[in-house]
Amino acid sequence: MRISRASFILVCVWLVASPLAAVGQTKYGVSVKTSKPAALAKAKTYVWTKGSPSFNKSVDAMIVAAVDRELGARGFMKLPSGPSDVTASYASLGRTDVEVKNTKNAPKDAAAREYAVGTLVVDLHDATSSEVLFRVRTDTPIERDIATIEATINKVVAAMFEKYPASSKR
Repeated sequence: MRISRASFILVCVWLVASPLAAVGQTKYGVSVKTSKPAALAKAKTYVWTKGSPSFNKSVDAMIVAAVDRELGARGFMKLPSGPSDVTASYASLGRTDVEVKNTKNAPKDAAAREYAVGTLVVDLHDATSSEVLFRVRTDTPIERDIATIEATINKVVAAMFEKYPASSKR
């Protein structure tokens, strides 16, 4: 009975959310959340913790390297393990969006334009309390071509860290 009730609730949430998601226009760009900027300003060291990394190991390495570079530019020192001031993690997701805005006057047999979108979230947590001190997220159309993905990752991560609090920059 519990499984049926849980399934019913999930289906209801999905049915309510789906039309709302279809009506709204997807907003791309960078969003940031910062709490306790003073604690973030005092942080000097970080270690990586497990997030939801890319399933592609080479893309995972590119994202970690790009974040390491940006944190280093802000005065952080990466530690291989052990105690640190903050912990860093990231989550990535790829999806396909469909352009429905310009399909009203299109012929009925015309296919809607599809394009790849990448979502990347980087978190810095207080190592003691696990509270999020800095969370930055981007949703952006991407090319899935492996030959250009590193340049795209570097560009996207640099844009994300442009939102790093100015008072916390070193």
